[in-house]
Amino acid sequence: MIELTKEQLDIKKAAQEFAEREIPKYSKECDEKEEFPWSLWRDSCKHGFVGVFIDEAYEGQGYGYLENALIWEEFHGIDPGCGFAALGTTIGAETLLVNGNEDQKLTYLPPLVKGKAIMAIMVTEPQAGSDVAGIKTKAEKSGNYWVINGTKTFSTNGSIADYAIVLARTEDSGERHRRFSTFIVDLKEDGVKRRKLTGKLGMRASNTAEISFDNVYVPKENLMGRQGKGFYHIMDFFNRSRTWVAAQAVGAAKGALNFAIEYAREREAFGSKIASFQAIQFKVAEMVTKLEAVRCLTYKAAFMLDRGEINPVFSAMAKWYAAKIAVEVVDEALQIHGGIGYFSDHPISRFYRDVKAIEIYEGTKEIEKWLIGRRVLSVG
Repeated sequence: MIELTKEQLDIKKAAQEFAEREIPKYSKECDEKEEFPWSLWRDSCKHGFVGVFIDEAYEGQGYGYLENALIWEEFHGIDPGCGFAALGTTIGAETLLVNGNEDQKLTYLPPLVKGKAIMAIMVTEPQAGSDVAGIKTKAEKSGNYWVINGTKTFSTNGSIADYAIVLARTEDSGERHRRFSTFIVDLKEDGVKRRKLTGKLGMRASNTAEISFDNVYVPKENLMGRQGKGFYHIMDFFNRSRTWVAAQAVGAAKGALNFAIEYAREREAFGSKIASFQAIQFKVAEMVTKLEAVRCLTYKAAFMLDRGEINPVFSAMAKWYAAKIAVEVVDEALQIHGGIGYFSDHPISRFYRDVKAIEIYEGTKEIEKWLIGRRVLSVG
């Protein structure tokens, strides 16, 4: 286990106290109405919890991915949907920070941490998800502009974001992974149409949308990095973002475990607290052990990034296994609650719906295992 510094412990404690105090004000209503918690997001920015990995030069906290993971864990321990909504407003900043030029970073990063703008990253399309290199959205050069046409879907923050990093095809031939580029697109431009997607099983406080681009003109200065490097920019993003997805899972598992422990200590059956039953003790023993294991894995993945070690295998392991364990722990937590946990009045039912999404976005569990196995075996 990585030993946290005093400053990191203070960050973790501050995030926990803020989350416990503020998130319950929004969680149930935002889930039921599928609404983004605007006030919670602004307060999270005001207290310095959003985008803490962004350098001080761009008005961020200048912390690392480990500190970021600590905050995500605490927020998601109270409510995964609102936690993701409040903290996920910088999505895409990870790759902009690494691959953008100075003007782009100075323009687009500071508003994110100030609570003045929301960002999105748009990769997935109706016919291309896990196969990133299969996207069809095109960007064609026209004078001093790139003209983008295509459709993106399942975009986090899609209908509320101010700007987005968009992956588009800029070449029709040549090496498959060098046919794409990334662009920073102002989503208020003519030709951008957005449709909020509703009816999600969980993570309903987090905004998800389908976006269409119909002859959207993007200034040439908004090309991020070099033309033809877009696929690698997105892979770089995943290598980093999977640490906060793993932290989401750790937080959700932690929150569910806490609910289960509290309920087991209070609930009586057959004349005794159910916490005294060996069956419950075994369940809790397994849950807490699994949680500690994936917490260690997640912290190490973030720690490696902070040391400059970009390890796709380790990031994938942390994301896949933490998500797997979160699903298992939340399932057992609901089982301990019995019938009461099946109703929406109890937060555990919301956790049960929310946590499944973590096994899907930022690479499905099947893709994560494929990536790990292929790299370990040195094939493909």
